[in-house]
Amino acid sequence: MSVLTAHQPLTMGTGEVGVLLCHGFTGSPYALKPWAHDLVDAGYRVRLPRLPGHGTSWRELAHTSWIDWYECVEREYDALAAECRSVVIGALSMGGALALRLAETKPDVAGLALVNPAVTSANRLVPFAKYIRRFVQTVSSIESDIAKPGVSENGYDRTPVAGVATMHELWRLVRRDLGNVTAPVLLFRSEVDHVVPARSSRIVLGGVSSAIAVERRLPNSYHVATLDWDAPTIFAETRDFVRVVTDPDQTPQQRA
Repeated sequence: MSVLTAHQPLTMGTGEVGVLLCHGFTGSPYALKPWAHDLVDAGYRVRLPRLPGHGTSWRELAHTSWIDWYECVEREYDALAAECRSVVIGALSMGGALALRLAETKPDVAGLALVNPAVTSANRLVPFAKYIRRFVQTVSSIESDIAKPGVSENGYDRTPVAGVATMHELWRLVRRDLGNVTAPVLLFRSEVDHVVPARSSRIVLGGVSSAIAVERRLPNSYHVATLDWDAPTIFAETRDFVRVVTDPDQTPQQRA
């Protein structure tokens, strides 16, 4: 299936420090491209993959699983790790669950910069999606929850229930193993988010074993904050975070 130019993955930069960026459910690399370009301008090597089933059609997404998404980001992480001395992961929404899963299984992850990470939902029907999918193919779209007027993330106009079911499986696994995460965490949370509840961030911050797990509130953005009013704050603080956690002249305690 054809992929629009806006949704294509990116591999950019030549720095010795790498940043892997993971987009969210029903979205595409489009929502993180400004973040990617900012990191490249700061001297970092960046990979921003397009998750299987994304950036094309919700029908294709309905035939993929969280394992497909995870294998994609794992390949990209391993490629960056082979090219760089340190790798940090940045992620939005469900991409945050994938980033956390990587950190749960790869202790060499240097740090996590998470924007409104999703590991749970306020919708009480989500745990039953694996049954609902037998009768209902799609539900309403979750795309473009953005406060800034006239801005869209160009996501899907429908949400496949099969995708919700497999995402819920990912969330359960990630929540179970959060204690395995020891990498420093910088978590950005929008004060108003119509997609992911604040409880999701509390679960992450309360579950990781990281010496440092810091939350930054975003007062002027909704869920897709990387395209919203607070994007410059996310970009600037991520640059500083990557610099600190990958500085070879500091001890792990100083980096944290």
